[in-house]
Amino acid sequence: MVQKEIPTWIDSSLFPFTSKYLQLQSGNMHYIDEGKGKTILFVHGIPTWSFLYRHFVKDLSKKYRCIAIDHLGFGLSDKPHAFQGTPEAHAQNLAEFINKLDLKKIILVVHDFGGPIGLGSALENSERIDKVILFNSWLWATKEEKAVQKSDKLINSALGRFLYLTLNFSPKFLLKMGFADKKNLSKSIHKHCIKPFPNKKSRIQLLNLAKSLAGSSDWYAIQQKNLNKLADKDWLILWGTKDKFIPVKYLDRWRQLLPKAKIQELPCGHFVQEEMPKKCIEIIQNFI
Repeated sequence: MVQKEIPTWIDSSLFPFTSKYLQLQSGNMHYIDEGKGKTILFVHGIPTWSFLYRHFVKDLSKKYRCIAIDHLGFGLSDKPHAFQGTPEAHAQNLAEFINKLDLKKIILVVHDFGGPIGLGSALENSERIDKVILFNSWLWATKEEKAVQKSDKLINSALGRFLYLTLNFSPKFLLKMGFADKKNLSKSIHKHCIKPFPNKKSRIQLLNLAKSLAGSSDWYAIQQKNLNKLADKDWLILWGTKDKFIPVKYLDRWRQLLPKAKIQELPCGHFVQEEMPKKCIEIIQNFI
């Protein structure tokens, strides 16, 4: 285990957890590990980090062991410039993390890019997975989607690189667009999403994952074909119906793939965990 000094910009009243680090082959991964009991493993997307699940960890750790990671390049984890930063690579990191901690009977919680990352890892460790809880995400080919093609063209341009690396576009501006009610994003909360990316070098993995929305399309398709390995698990889908990024038509796709899944639609945007945490926690407790 490697320990690091916690940044002064973190408000301990919002994030009152003990930071831990695990050395992986690709870098030093930050995570929190609170409570005892069944293991709930929280996997974030872009541009968030374990901070996204703070309400869940505070509440659910009273009865369960709650682990929330920061992908390499995000949150308090290392930000290695040379790391490939694709969902495939992140999934390998998560699989290594799961095996090094020897986690079993996992209740896996995924969101956004954390969907393909977490599920990709779970498919390699299906015997270690007990249940799956999925927020707005996907696990199928994306390259034929017109909206994805448009986004990919921008992200791979000089303008896209400028937006992501110089202006810190993802946490500063895109994050706001993910909220149906902007009142749910206070200045303090927003600061905790921006601060992990203080300079161009620290934003490389934001750009890498953004490029992977279309760039890893074939890999997503392969994961979808293997989804039957997790079909016998209990699934809960919590879906923000006002999501501008991952629309309700994606939920219809999940209904087709997982007809036995329990589904709860919620009147909020992409960041369901920020807009309706109490309701989500209640649903999750009943599900578990």
